[in-house]
Amino acid sequence: MKNLKNTILQGDALSVLKTLPNDFVDLGITSPPYNKKEKQKGWLVKNVLYHASSDKLPEADYQKQQIEVLNELYRITKTGGSFFYNHKIRWEKGELLHPFLWLNKTNWAIKQEIIWDRMIAANIRGWRFWQVEERIYWLYKPINNNKIGEELKSKHALLTSIWRFSPERDNPHPAPFPIKLPTRIIYSILDKKTHKTIIDPYAGSGTTLVASKLLNHNFIGIEIAEPYIDYANKRLHNAEDERLKIDKEINLHKVNKTFKERKAEGKFVGKFKKNVEKKIISKQNNLF
Repeated sequence: MKNLKNTILQGDALSVLKTLPNDFVDLGITSPPYNKKEKQKGWLVKNVLYHASSDKLPEADYQKQQIEVLNELYRITKTGGSFFYNHKIRWEKGELLHPFLWLNKTNWAIKQEIIWDRMIAANIRGWRFWQVEERIYWLYKPINNNKIGEELKSKHALLTSIWRFSPERDNPHPAPFPIKLPTRIIYSILDKKTHKTIIDPYAGSGTTLVASKLLNHNFIGIEIAEPYIDYANKRLHNAEDERLKIDKEINLHKVNKTFKERKAEGKFVGKFKKNVEKKIISKQNNLF
């Protein structure tokens, strides 16, 4: 098999993943098609269309496909590796379709659910409060069945589990996420490590791949549509044009002193400490 690193493989995600070797990927990030049923009513559904792929599978088939894709990704990921899966809650004929319906059936440990506040409404009707959020699931491949894994550095963890940035604009792909999203993931998980291997099985316009390249990592993309591959390759060729966006995100990852360091120095570590001290003093006074 040819060298897989720093390439975009054309084809169906599941079919291509089955050809890849075990345990060679360090990290993965993707946003699959959401199975929005292209021909249903609604401005958003009829205008978000993909080249060379359909987004109108029977829901049971879609969920089965996603489980198979995620399990193949689990197989090719090293133990201790992570995969970040961007999806959204959907409704079909009033029935809520939550990604947990199929994520719980995969081999992955679900480490965290992150809210991506897109700050714009994906649906514009009033059947329910406008949905401005999507979800990002941190999936983890445990080492020796330890589902906790390594602790994030404080400068990454302080960014919280709610991420606020708007989608990418001026992009030919119908549903691109902003480059800040994979940058935050890659830099938080791998920190200052370099030359790790990152995969995006629904590579689209190449956002994950560009972020990987600019953070000095190897990448593998899988994409079925040739126009998106062409566009992604152009972005990769001109990746330095997006350096400023990468640096802007990295500059957010700062902390003066960690909680542990402040606590060791006897400095303020939050209101909880003061409240506990007041309760202890109050109890002591009541004893006399």
